[in-house]
Amino acid sequence: MIGRANGDAAVSITGFGCYVPERVLTNDELARLVDTSDEWIRERTGIRERRIAGPEQALSDLCVPAAEQALEHAGVPARDVELLIVATVTPDMFFPSTGAILADRLGAPDAAAYDLSAGCTGFMYALAQAYGMIAGGLVDRALVVGGDVLSRIMDWTDRSTCVLFGDGAGAVMLERVDAGGFHGFELGADGGGGVHLNMPAGGSRIPATAESIAARQHFARMNGREVFKFATRVLVSSAAAVLEACDTSVDDVDVYIPHQANVRIIDHAAKKLGIPDDRVVINVDRFGNTSSGSIPLGIADAAADGRLRPGKLVLMTGMGAGLTWGSALMEWTAVFDGGGNG
Repeated sequence: MIGRANGDAAVSITGFGCYVPERVLTNDELARLVDTSDEWIRERTGIRERRIAGPEQALSDLCVPAAEQALEHAGVPARDVELLIVATVTPDMFFPSTGAILADRLGAPDAAAYDLSAGCTGFMYALAQAYGMIAGGLVDRALVVGGDVLSRIMDWTDRSTCVLFGDGAGAVMLERVDAGGFHGFELGADGGGGVHLNMPAGGSRIPATAESIAARQHFARMNGREVFKFATRVLVSSAAAVLEACDTSVDDVDVYIPHQANVRIIDHAAKKLGIPDDRVVINVDRFGNTSSGSIPLGIADAAADGRLRPGKLVLMTGMGAGLTWGSALMEWTAVFDGGGNG
């Protein structure tokens, strides 16, 4: 799916926020759990540390401060939010949705609220949905939150996965604006690749049983080689597709915010696209792969660095379980005034 934004309905990010847990887990600490080392992890992923939620923290606990910052930044009271989407693969529980729980905790009792599952691409899918609802005239204000508590579904005896992921959340407010905002989106999925990145049990296919627990089927599993091949290809093709649809040259991109899965994947995509290093946002070294929290955390970092200023052209691309992918191109409009704990 690919398309340009409706020229008669400018919609943009007007506020943003982020939150990461206080607990820092370094590579050296992981080396005491599994057969690995700081050098091995850095060389293959670029990650040096990640944040881990406390035992009392569920996903909604990470989402609340991020969402509150986004609301404050946009100057929007929670009661005025009409749509709230939480992109995640680690909700508080299967139901009710974390979106509904979050709406209640924020004080947005009239908002349509739900969760969206598209793996690490979830935030991009949610952005497109929120944009469409506003551009279509169904709502005026939408709050999009991306976050995951991946430490809860990690097998801490499997070094192929446990070294990669971390916990965190980010949020953005979307509203109509006079000019600028989103130019276009490109989204897609290849369900045939789902076998390469999944959590086998816990759903209706393999309900929780003593046998499924003993077989460690309730942890994330990944075919790293296949996911790496997919990621290096689709980060480039999706970004190129949305740029073409918007009649935009890659030379015009001021800020590139890719999904933070692996610094080697990011470097490969930037080089193939022809985006200079100083335009690429990288924070995987500090947070690891936070799934749906990855790109909104990148937004907050880019704003804090002074790279996101009104008029700057921003390219965002995600990819993840599904296998899914998605890109968005937008002209930044929000004014940064501080905030965030990342």
